[in-house]
Amino acid sequence: MSAVSVVDAYVQSLPGETRRLGNGEWGITLPASQGGGWPLDVGVRVADGLLRVQAFALGADDAINPWNFLHWNRGTRMVRFACTRTGDIWVQAELPATAVDETQVDRLLGLTVEGAVAARHAMAAS
Repeated sequence: MSAVSVVDAYVQSLPGETRRLGNGEWGITLPASQGGGWPLDVGVRVADGLLRVQAFALGADDAINPWNFLHWNRGTRMVRFACTRTGDIWVQAELPATAVDETQVDRLLGLTVEGAVAARHAMAAS
């Protein structure tokens, strides 16, 4: 089974708001109750031999020190925090398409969401 087929079947089985954006591309929206206070949009794409997942965690804000999130990368597994030039914080993850199965898709999505929610909770607490 191809990586696109595996991801497509997995995303279709999820509850809530999911959508297929194109061949090998999906969008998942978690409600505010699961997204750390406001809806969390997660993008999923299979291209160039990789399964890539990304989620917008936080918008640029003077109260955010992006270096703190980059330091968090030392303790993450399979996912990493990234900061745009304008200061937005994203969580990104990649996996070789050859390693894609339902368990790995679930793990990659779960870790991405966990990272975004952790970032949101960390900033809400400060």
